[in-house]
Amino acid sequence: MLESLYRQVIIDHYKQKRNFEEITGEYVRKVHYKNPTCGDVMTLFIALEHNQVKKAAFLGEGCSISMASASMMTELIENKSLKEITSLRKAFEQLIRHGEIPDGVDLGDSLSLQGVHQLKARHNCALMTWQALDKVLKDEKEYDTLSFM
Repeated sequence: MLESLYRQVIIDHYKQKRNFEEITGEYVRKVHYKNPTCGDVMTLFIALEHNQVKKAAFLGEGCSISMASASMMTELIENKSLKEITSLRKAFEQLIRHGEIPDGVDLGDSLSLQGVHQLKARHNCALMTWQALDKVLKDEKEYDTLSFM
């Protein structure tokens, strides 16, 4: 039952991608990223002001897992500080790599991707957008990429 619900959430995010758009502006950063294992591609856009992501969006093509994960992540990180996003990033890595749901961190719809941990070949699909985020925020002191690499 729960597995069926999770599958529906993933399909919904894949078919009706949230924040599937290009954003521009003075505070917007972008990075193009390609999944090294399967060829899925995306461009991630982040509007960052005062160590807070004001808006997140993406464009790209890929499998249902990578595109749903991107849709979920952009919703999850909007209006969050870089410190909060670091916690979310670490929690999501644990979810995908080990199937563990961390205490005290709300991953929202991203929890529907928990089953991906059993499919090692699909880990990079789920993590692709988060890895792109690591690249775009790599020079930010408040975003600790070492805690999940």
